[in-house]
Amino acid sequence: QVQLVESGGGLVQAGGSLRLSCAASGSISRINAMGWYRQAPGKQRELVATVTSPGSTNYADSVKGRFTISRDNAKNTVYLQMNSLKPEDTAVYYCNAEIASRWFDAYRDHWGQGTQVTVSS
Repeated sequence: QVQLVESGGGLVQAGGSLRLSCAASGSISRINAMGWYRQAPGKQRELVATVTSPGSTNYADSVKGRFTISRDNAKNTVYLQMNSLKPEDTAVYYCNAEIASRWFDAYRDHWGQGTQVTVSS
């Protein structure tokens, strides 16, 4: 059993900052990519940012230069530092991780429960 637990969401004014955290726990042998996705009301879930195990990052164009993703492999944790927040960043943010529970397992996608980020204008 693998769990992803997110924290750090909340309400912030436009221009403000928030830091999201997501810790993976349970039966974990290896973690490949970790990332953040978001879903606004009435819209599809979209990629925000991903980071590989060695540390290569990828960002959605809409957050480049404002958001920074990072990870602590020793803690099985991924972070999302969000600066210069805009009302259009309002969404439920979901953590994702590709995890192999045993050394011989293939990677499987796991998702957190989501954390609400609301940016007021």
